[in-house]
Amino acid sequence: MRWVDVLPAILTCASLSSAAQSPFHAAVTGSPPSEVSRGSNGSWHLNDTPAANATGHLVFETVSSLLQHWPNTRYRNGHTIVPGVIPSGTLLYHGTEQPVVPEVPEWVATDPEHSHVFCRGPAQSGCWQLTLAATRPLRVLYFDGTSASKMEDGPMDSQDVVSWGEPKPEWVFKEPERINDLCEWGRQHALDGYVRMEMDFEIMLCNLTSGVKVVSFLNLPVLPAFPNDPDQNFLAFETMNAGHWHNRYPGDERVQLDLTRLISFYDISLLPSLIPQRAGQERWDHRILGADPAELLAIRTHLESTLANKHQGSGVDWQTLFRVVIKRYADRLELVQYLLNSTEHVPATTQDEYERAAKVQLQLRIMLIPYILHSSVPSRFSASNLADLSWAEPVFTECATMHTAAIVSDFVIALTPSEKLLLRAIQETTREICRVVVRMWAEGVESGLDPYLPIEVEEPNVTAVMWKWQGDLNGLMGWLDWSVWIKCRPACGFEEICYLPTWPVGFRHRRRRPDFPLPNEPEDNDEWRRPQPKCIRRIEPYGF
Repeated sequence: MRWVDVLPAILTCASLSSAAQSPFHAAVTGSPPSEVSRGSNGSWHLNDTPAANATGHLVFETVSSLLQHWPNTRYRNGHTIVPGVIPSGTLLYHGTEQPVVPEVPEWVATDPEHSHVFCRGPAQSGCWQLTLAATRPLRVLYFDGTSASKMEDGPMDSQDVVSWGEPKPEWVFKEPERINDLCEWGRQHALDGYVRMEMDFEIMLCNLTSGVKVVSFLNLPVLPAFPNDPDQNFLAFETMNAGHWHNRYPGDERVQLDLTRLISFYDISLLPSLIPQRAGQERWDHRILGADPAELLAIRTHLESTLANKHQGSGVDWQTLFRVVIKRYADRLELVQYLLNSTEHVPATTQDEYERAAKVQLQLRIMLIPYILHSSVPSRFSASNLADLSWAEPVFTECATMHTAAIVSDFVIALTPSEKLLLRAIQETTREICRVVVRMWAEGVESGLDPYLPIEVEEPNVTAVMWKWQGDLNGLMGWLDWSVWIKCRPACGFEEICYLPTWPVGFRHRRRRPDFPLPNEPEDNDEWRRPQPKCIRRIEPYGF
């Protein structure tokens, strides 16, 4: 949607609140390892860390976050394009100044709170809210990230590649040209529109008279969308709040994505030129700008081929498989991190410290119960043998391959190129989770902390083990960088919600439009680039 008329007023609402948590940082990205097969020999050493430029974990997190407002607000620069459909009967909303169904491409919202911001007109005659219903499945492309934010720093890169062949940050406000060119390109592929996200999800609908019908066209009273007092700005808040309904999985369910035809800009087989562009950067700063033009042209060609391909794929439910992994490990890793952090100020020689280490050891074992073989026991133990954990490598193998072994053995021939990328992503992710957890567990066994594999150890250095565990676990969780761990601490009160600064509210907006007045904010305000969770009120005064 076009915010030319309303953006300046929204931006006056920016103010900070409390309860921020520093997020984890992802590793530098790049080439994923070769596909892991069950029972590979010589590739299961517990000290073999992932390649510094691996991208499988980034593909895993972005795919796990599709159509979810929270993670795509946190990392605004999207890296994924996915074909999908909007099912028949889905309602779409368009706020306007006059009772005329547009005959040109326009923006529609998935929630009326979002479209009502654009229901404007003279107070004496009111405004108009158009409600449409899909009369058939609407074919769409989804751009992840906060892909409707008018920022030069990367949120629109992927749609620029589709519409113009390359990112054009200087054209960030050319929304009429963008929607028209996207719809012109999409016509040859029978696309009805494009799904994007800002404060809530929206659709760039190419034809408001094809595939949809008018349900209602209501004349509504004009509300003061952006009153002078930003703390009374309930329309802006409720637009953002509607987006929060889709914060977590499954996100906005009114768009059904086809992951068998997904394209990721983290796929280095398509974009190897981005490896050096991302080197040394935090994930906040990853973007598509700087990619080789020939590779971007190939991306468009690949996308066109993908849209024309009728291949149905393997039938694997990838989204559910990704969620299974997250559900299995997210809470447990967070609990172990809590237990480790609670020992920082405990004297090294106390019984309390040993007991806490034993609690950590038990949680590690709990995660590995399905994979610890009866034969997985230390064959010997001595001070000179502490680094030899080869006895635990079969546990590592079982843990890392369990979720994908059947796919590799039975379905790999049927996988589309996109599915092969998804397979590598889950293989690389589970491999590193299992490597770190199995190594921590094995170190605990050899330190005499596991009552189910008891080993007599004279004066075990529990402090050293705990410090090593803490570093290893923090490193793993930072590498995974799952959005489920990003939350307000302490939790928000009943009259509050946990909020990430959401374009165009709550953070500094970079742009080249000198005619757009902006609020006076300090030049070193970095919150627009690294959104941090905070508690804000959900009843007035709001205080973004």
